Amino acid sequence: MSYKKLVRDKIPEILKAKGIKSINHIADDREFEEALLDKLQEEVTEFIEDPCEEEMADIMEVIYAILKQKKYHFNDIEKLRRKKAKEKGAFCKRIIANVE
Repeated sequence: MSYKKLVRDKIPEILKAKGIKSINHIADDREFEEALLDKLQEEVTEFIEDPCEEEMADIMEVIYAILKQKKYHFNDIEKLRRKKAKEKGAFCKRIIANVE
């Protein structure tokens, strides 16, 4: 197993307990932002391959980390989501548009 990526906070301890060596460092703001976006893509890809609640929970964990890193507030984002849903709708009607 070999990778260099953002991992959950307890992963180094878990790896060590399993006898797996890892060299870790704390990301600066720029590296963390890039790593979060990579992690979001990774988790979305995993959800597409296996659409289950566990994979959705992983996506949500990354989203919460992005909110915190960007200093966004969940309630503000939710307010924007509701505003857009009111103005443009949501995805409840399952409409597929083929625009030419």
